Amino acid sequence: MRVPILKQGQYVIASIQSALSDEDLVHLRDDLADHVGQYRARGVVVDVTVLDVMDSFAVRTLRAIAHMIRLRGADTVIVGIQPDVAFAMVQLGLSLEDVTTALDLEEGLAYLSGHVMAGAPHVK
Repeated sequence: MRVPILKQGQYVIASIQSALSDEDLVHLRDDLADHVGQYRARGVVVDVTVLDVMDSFAVRTLRAIAHMIRLRGADTVIVGIQPDVAFAMVQLGLSLEDVTTALDLEEGLAYLSGHVMAGAPHVK
């Protein structure tokens, strides 16, 4: 199942609606990379609120998405990680490393707005 990706101003938002297979995650990665170029997006929000489990492949893919998007000139924020998912990730040693996270979509968009408006560099 393809994840819907919406354009909102200078951002694109991917809102995951249900559990994703590994193939779905790869499609999401490719689709987001394409959308950033197509819409000249300055930021990407990936909403994972509905996910009650994130395995190592999902975490690695989200990290790869953020790094790819950064190379394309935009910032990424992962929003909506549930408390139980965060706990499990820590217990399993899974990390999103340099990827920005936020509590919810509103905070993610606020972060991007502040970051983009400040003219912060996109390459770390």
